[in-house]
Amino acid sequence: METIKKEKAFDAVKMMRDIRDKVSSETQSMTFAELKEYIQAKIKESNLKPVGQ
Repeated sequence: METIKKEKAFDAVKMMRDIRDKVSSETQSMTFAELKEYIQAKIKESNLKPVGQ
C-alpha cells in the first residue's frame, strides 16, 4: 500500500517552528526580567483577552 502525499495549503508545524525560532532568536540573550517585559509587551500588542478572565 502506497501513501499518497497531499500538497498542503497551510502547514501548521512549519509555522510553529518558524515562530519558535523567531522568538528564540529575539530572546536569546535576555535576562529573566527582560523576558518577562518582552512577554508582557507581546500580550499587550496582541489585544488578546487572558484565558479565564
